[in-house]
Amino acid sequence: MPTPSLAALPIRRLTLRDRIACADLSEDRGWPREEHKWGFLLSAGKGYGIDDPEGGLVSACVATEYGPQDRPDLVAIGMVLVAERHARQGVGRRLMQHLVSAAGTTPLTLHATPYGRPLYEELGFKVTGRAEMLRGHFTPAGPESRIATRAATAEDLARILRLDEAVFGADRTPLIARLPAFADQVRVAEDNGRIIGYAAAWPNMDTQVVGPLIAQDSETAKALIASLAARTERPLRTDLDVRHEDLLSWAKERGLASCAFNAVMTYGIAELPGDWTRRFAPLTVAAG
Repeated sequence: MPTPSLAALPIRRLTLRDRIACADLSEDRGWPREEHKWGFLLSAGKGYGIDDPEGGLVSACVATEYGPQDRPDLVAIGMVLVAERHARQGVGRRLMQHLVSAAGTTPLTLHATPYGRPLYEELGFKVTGRAEMLRGHFTPAGPESRIATRAATAEDLARILRLDEAVFGADRTPLIARLPAFADQVRVAEDNGRIIGYAAAWPNMDTQVVGPLIAQDSETAKALIASLAARTERPLRTDLDVRHEDLLSWAKERGLASCAFNAVMTYGIAELPGDWTRRFAPLTVAAG
């Protein structure tokens, strides 16, 4: 039987059962397998993919919706991958066009690598920001922070969600409520009993990814990073908004080195909602 053309292969919703196939696709493109992250994203968001008649996936991506379930305020797109043997044949464009069409008037956002950015620009996405990926072993230096941090508890969840929505600009309950099961650490910063920031560190291959990182100022963000680093022997990785120059310099002085830049892009809105001055790092670039 002749092999169907790529344009004829249907796009379908992925489920948690597709986690291994998605990890295989990541590996095929030279990315880490990231099975833990794929499982999280497929649980909290909506996966889309195209099956390869010869086995595995031709392509995959994840769309994470924020806000009311029936009419989201924002959709973050991530993990857009096409198998190497099917690359440069319009598959990625077709998948992205499907997502744009399905979103209707809902604004979209994504973090684009230099490789993917031209396609997104052709589809109408605009660059509205920039994130710098840092990686390395954190080395403490200087006096201990005056800002108190502690492990988050179940009783903190409601306050964390209120702070997160105010800073992010949309309700992220389905994502943030899964953090305790997904992350190795979730910590909060307090001032007179009031939560002024929170951060998580979750396992990804051989690193601990710091994200989300939300704080009232850079000093609070520093205290949260230092407290997370003190409780792991793995190197840290995080993606910081480049507008937070003070935090970037501080992190680099303590052993984290720049390893990549991504463009933050939006579709349907001129800039992301919320308060960027308190939003330092995403949970993952795949979900905003």
